[in-house]
Amino acid sequence: MDGIVSVSTPQLLTKLPELYKDGMTEFSVHDRSIASDKKFLQALIECVEKKCPELFISLPVDVSVLDRPMIASLQNIYCSLEIELAGKIKKEGGKTLLLFDKKLYANKSALLNNAGLVFGFDMEWGSQEGDTFKLFRDRLDFALSLYPNHIDFPQFETVSMPAGTGIYSTKDLDFSCGMAFACRTFYTSGRAVPWFNEVLKPLKINPSSFFADFDEWQQCNNCSFITEFEPESVPHRELEKMQLAFLKEKYDEKHKSSLFSAVSDIVRLNGAFSRVVEEGEECIVETSYNPDELLSPYSSDIARFCENACLEPCRVKVFAGESGQDYKTIA
Repeated sequence: MDGIVSVSTPQLLTKLPELYKDGMTEFSVHDRSIASDKKFLQALIECVEKKCPELFISLPVDVSVLDRPMIASLQNIYCSLEIELAGKIKKEGGKTLLLFDKKLYANKSALLNNAGLVFGFDMEWGSQEGDTFKLFRDRLDFALSLYPNHIDFPQFETVSMPAGTGIYSTKDLDFSCGMAFACRTFYTSGRAVPWFNEVLKPLKINPSSFFADFDEWQQCNNCSFITEFEPESVPHRELEKMQLAFLKEKYDEKHKSSLFSAVSDIVRLNGAFSRVVEEGEECIVETSYNPDELLSPYSSDIARFCENACLEPCRVKVFAGESGQDYKTIA
């Protein structure tokens, strides 16, 4: 089935099986009112499992409903979970505080990652009372530490940017917008989740600072939010070239050039794996190190990896295997 079909929330349980029979393969639910309705979510999951077994569905889910039974049910369907990453407002001593439960999100994200489920976060900046530039940066840094598949910023979709306040200046809102767009480009569209945290570790820089620098790089290269660049419309290979160009600059700047060959290998191999899945594209990647070592837990500490691993130039064919993406070294 081609095109976009809209279905009202009350009709979901009856309409989804009909659309699935007509050839629909993907469906996204945008009504966040169901995100905390555990009973409806469970019914929807059971409907998809029994009547639409090959359907890929994107679901808004509140972090509070993600208990073990719910996660076990979600493992039975093909899905992506969209989780709002937001704080709760509390009035105290005449001040407005925006409180954020890091422990809750960390525990639930660990459960999702252990279950092998795909999830992403929805984040905003400056839209909640009590929010500040520092709090937004803290949320962004924290979010990236949890290995989400993607981070979405709804403000880009609505083009509704918040106005400055006494505690969140217009200038800082602009900085936040740039960081968010840099994250959207580099991390989400760039499919960086498998390697992002490991690649940043040798640079000794937190994600928000990294994205602030990448925002400047995008502006200098006319591929920023200001120039209406749309990363989702750019082939992944082109985004990968952007990632590597910027990472090369950062590794040179931090006097870590000796580590960049391994970084490049890791980024390009993982990029090739993602294109096998998303585009059905097979390719050959030339690496400086053995792919078995690059793709092992051993490479999670890049500095130590480069100290101990031997250079071993390889040609690696990345292809679709029986159980997903696969690779082999060729002559």
